[in-house]
This record gives sequence, structure tokens and C-alpha cells, in this order.
Amino acid sequence: MSVRAILAAQKQNCRILIASSDPAVRSRSIAEAVGQKASFEEAPSGAEAMARLRSVPFDLLILDRRLPDLNAEEVAEIAQMKFPRLRIQFVDSLMSVEEKTAPPVRNSLTDQEIPPPLAENVIVNDTDELPGMVGQGRTPVLIMGETGTGKELVARAIHNISSRKNSPLVVVNCAAIPEALLEAELFGHVRGAFTGAVQSRLGRIHSAHGGTLFLDEIGDLPLGMQSKILRFLQEGEVQRLGSADVFRVDVRVVCATNINLAQSVKQRAFRQDLYYRISVFPIELPPLRERIEDIAPLAELFLSELCRKGGVDAKRLSASSIALLRQTHWPGNVRELQHAVERAFILSGNEPHLHVEHFSSISDLREISKS
Repeated sequence: MSVRAILAAQKQNCRILIASSDPAVRSRSIAEAVGQKASFEEAPSGAEAMARLRSVPFDLLILDRRLPDLNAEEVAEIAQMKFPRLRIQFVDSLMSVEEKTAPPVRNSLTDQEIPPPLAENVIVNDTDELPGMVGQGRTPVLIMGETGTGKELVARAIHNISSRKNSPLVVVNCAAIPEALLEAELFGHVRGAFTGAVQSRLGRIHSAHGGTLFLDEIGDLPLGMQSKILRFLQEGEVQRLGSADVFRVDVRVVCATNINLAQSVKQRAFRQDLYYRISVFPIELPPLRERIEDIAPLAELFLSELCRKGGVDAKRLSASSIALLRQTHWPGNVRELQHAVERAFILSGNEPHLHVEHFSSISDLREISKS
């Protein structure tokens, strides 16, 4: 079914997003809908298309199979999972709009083929589960949340459910490395590239080849380094300091931040193009105070692990201690809860239960949350 036929079947004005770096493709798609009730927006890349889809409700996505940055099938699968009502029409930069059925899309969660969709290329998939969407092999992920909400744990889970799980997961805390050393740390250097470079070494990006690079606290990345990271994401290449050699690397990038990157973009502290590039699939982790139902199960899990590692009989939380934990603000989120349980475990000695008096540190937490 052509774009014109799809529009003719609509009972109201149709909002269309055209994702292609080829102006001819975008013009051809618009020309085909002349005289129909439709409004168009254009995106020159897959990352830009995903950003537009998140901000505006569209009825139809016209997707170029030859995107300059992302795999079109991956974009289609993620878009359909995120927006089940969205129609998707594939086009080819070298041909006209395709009227054949789309090739099978693989479900990342089950590793099985999703049956080919209708002839108009409308991909149907009602699932909206997190693992199926972030298990893609190359899709960039941005994890957002307060300190202590478990962003690195989520990054590791994403790596472990992906096809890259048998390759390295390289973790870089962007806020912990001095700016003067950051480029050498990420991209590597050759001997003599700077004072103290007594031998050549590969950078963290190169070390993650075939696997996942986790850039924690990406919001603290200096502007100058942001442009270098953007180029790496665009080209898939790294160049060591002091060397003219360029290496191609296959790395899936997962980023995390505890600051509002959209606000940083407005304040010109973070590059807009880099923000679009890394946030193809955003995940927001709510603070523990907004997940009261998770507090007791998490505390029990931490306690069970402490008992196992300590080689002691299983201990339990008393009803009063559970009530106390649920009433606490937890400014440090999951990490602070874990530490509180560990201290209470030590103070409980040989007692089979953790009682309120064993959580004496919580009074300190309350004072912090009031300040």
C-alpha cells in the first residue's frame, strides 16, 4: 500500500515524520501525498527521528532503510514497541517507496522472528517491556536518575541481555577522571604523546570493542570532549593521542546521568546533537521514596545476601523495622538502604531478627533529609 493509499484511509489529518538524510527521499514522500490531509516533519537521522517521536504524536513514520547513524530495522522495532499505534513505511534511498512486505524483525527478548507485517509495512507489536527494547545490539541508551538509584546495575543488565554479553563491559566515570587525562583515558595514546606517556596504550573505548561502553555521569563531560565523543559515535572510529592511525571499533554506548541533560542543553552546557545521539532509548529511574513498595523486598534481598556471605543462619526484618524503612525518605536511594541494612546486620549480632534499634543510623538520614 502506498503512502497516498494510507493517507486516503485516514479519517482525519495525518501527522507524518520522514526520517532520511536524503532530501530527494523526503521530497518524493511529500510529493506523493499532495492533495491529502497530512502534515509533515522531517528528520535527517534515526536519532533525530526518535527524539521527534518522543515529543510529538505521529500517525505515520516513513523510514529510510539507509539511515546515516542507526540501523533502520532497530529504529522501527523500538518505535513500534514504544508507540504501538504508529504506522511505519519503509523507503529506500535508491528506489521508490516499497510496497512489499517488510523483512522479519527479530524480537530481542525471545530471539524469535516476529511474523512479517501487513503489505503496507505496518509493524504490529503490542509488547512494551523494557528488556525487549534495550536488548538491541547497538541502540544507544541514556539512563537518568538520582545518585544511588542503581544506574550502573541497569547498565550491566542491559549489557547482559544483549548479544554483546560475552564481550567486555567497560565502565568510565566521566566525573572521576581529570579533564587533562580524559582524552588519553578514553581514546588512548602512543609513547611520547605527552609528558609521562612512557608507553603506548589503548583507550577505554578501544578496550570495549565488540561490547558495551558505559559512560557514567555523562553530564559532567567537558564541552571539548563532548565533540570528540560525538565524532566517535558518528564515525565509529578512534584515534590515539600522538598517532595518525585511525581504528574502527564496534561499541554499544550506554550513558548515565543524575542531572537534567535537556536543561543543560538549554544552558549550552551540553551539546544538543550529542544529547540526541545518546538518548535514542531513555530510561528514567525513579528515586526510592517514590517506590515505597520496593523498599521491603530490597532490604530483604540485601539481608539475605549478607547472611549468605557471612555464613550465618537466615535473618529476617521485624515488622516494626519494615515500617521504619518504609517511612524513611532515603536521600541516598537504594545505595543508602543497602548500607543501612548492612550496618543493622552487624549490630544485630546473633539475633535472628533486625529490629528498629539496629537501624540507629536512620535518624541521621532523617536529619539530612530535613536540612
